[in-house]
Amino acid sequence: MKKAGFILTLLGILVTASAHGQGKNANSITAAQLRDYLTFIAADEMEGRDTPSRGLNTAAKFLATNLSRWGLKPVGDEGTYFQKITLQRRRTDPAQTRAEVNGRSFNFGVDFLNREPAPGTASGALVYVGHGWLIKAKDINPYAGLDIKDKIVVFLSGLPKGISFREIRGRQGEDLAAPMTYAAKHGAKGAIAIPNFQSLATWERNRRNAVANGSVVVEKFQQSNDVSIPAITASPRLLNALFEGEKESATAIFNRGLGGEAVAPFELRPDKKASFVIGIQSDQVFTQNVVAVLEGSDAKLKNEYVAIGAHYDHVGIGTPAQGDSIYNGADDDGSGTVAVMAIAEAFARGPRPKRSILFVWHCGEEKGLWGSRYLMENPLVPLPQIVAQLNIDMIGRSKKDGDANSENAELTGANEVYVIGSKMMSTDLGVVSERVNKSYFNLTFNYKYDDPNDPNRFFFRSDHFNYAQKGIPIIFYFSGVHEDYHQASDSSDKIDYQRMEKITRTIYATAWELANAKSRPKVDKKLPAELTAN
Repeated sequence: MKKAGFILTLLGILVTASAHGQGKNANSITAAQLRDYLTFIAADEMEGRDTPSRGLNTAAKFLATNLSRWGLKPVGDEGTYFQKITLQRRRTDPAQTRAEVNGRSFNFGVDFLNREPAPGTASGALVYVGHGWLIKAKDINPYAGLDIKDKIVVFLSGLPKGISFREIRGRQGEDLAAPMTYAAKHGAKGAIAIPNFQSLATWERNRRNAVANGSVVVEKFQQSNDVSIPAITASPRLLNALFEGEKESATAIFNRGLGGEAVAPFELRPDKKASFVIGIQSDQVFTQNVVAVLEGSDAKLKNEYVAIGAHYDHVGIGTPAQGDSIYNGADDDGSGTVAVMAIAEAFARGPRPKRSILFVWHCGEEKGLWGSRYLMENPLVPLPQIVAQLNIDMIGRSKKDGDANSENAELTGANEVYVIGSKMMSTDLGVVSERVNKSYFNLTFNYKYDDPNDPNRFFFRSDHFNYAQKGIPIIFYFSGVHEDYHQASDSSDKIDYQRMEKITRTIYATAWELANAKSRPKVDKKLPAELTAN
């Protein structure tokens, strides 16, 4: 017992000494510093940092300027801090876009809008398929007894009554399928969506956006074997033409659809044919990840990397709310962006760890985790050499005493943070995470969402997911959604900078520990195949 006690005491001294070393440099990260950086990143002049946009490019240059000033190594394209990503912008060409029902003409913008930013032509008989969702777990199959091959399917926007996206589980295309997915897979020529109130309310804005701005896609993500079909959303005028003379009227179908209900699916008269053509104008635009490395001090271990990242994009300029149309994204994810900046600065100005540190500011997270996916498919360092990835997304807000707003119910407290994934793939990583925290600020690590099956699906909703898919153990730091999430009101004056300082210092200390550990965290747990399938 005495010997065991001596060993425990010695370990305690070593942990305390290590924590002191971490803490000394971590203490250079301050609330004032975070405030200064975020005031710039979340300023109106950044125009919401959409991907791609002038504001996002300005933010990228701000990051690169500071990385250069701190002496961090650029590892992007051609000796820069930027990993360039080629996008394709697709705008609707009204002059080349038209529709017909039994020879009667309909015009883009007035009678219909295209749903997908892709060119295409569809022609054929029509089948009404209700909401069009196949959900086997709920015994929902609107296609039973219907032949949709070589036809145009007509479906209601939204989910069937009593179904939420949180409930939908299973293998895509097998246990469940959205209308467009099912129709394409089973040979339909095209699809026509019946609008809901939301799509009608935003009709004119969507028309203008389709022509002026269009949509962007990552060129490298487009696969020649993608199965897709052209689709449009119909106006009430076009709907009336589609269901004229049918056993159910457009009005009845539309009204029941608004309540989540659906008239039973049926094939429209065989003598009724519809066709539409979608014309698209395409051009190339570009965006970028921002990447830098602090080279490790150990001759061997410097070839391994601890990755630290956040997404520096947001959602741009949107629907005005109380006179403000710029979605500043201070918390989402300006908070993570500047936390990684502060950590990078602390590492650059302090002693070098044994392993190298890879700093990444991902673009396009809001579009579908674009930047992290692109980096994983086009790595700038060998992926097997990344020992762990620490992802920081929305750590700026905290629950205030007396806040009864239900939209803020899941915010963490002033000394608390949600931790997701730390033990999911590596026992070692979870141990390091807990040990560092307990020896430093001793924050409350809330593991409420640390489950891929959690209905909120936060594990899938930020950039760490693409690293995890490649077998890299991750930790995701997150403070919870709130009333200003994806609103113009997500501004820098609402950030709890003192709390953010503590979380950022803790992440720095965790990265320091991982970068100096004798061994890398062992991956001793595999994610289920359905979670990592592309």
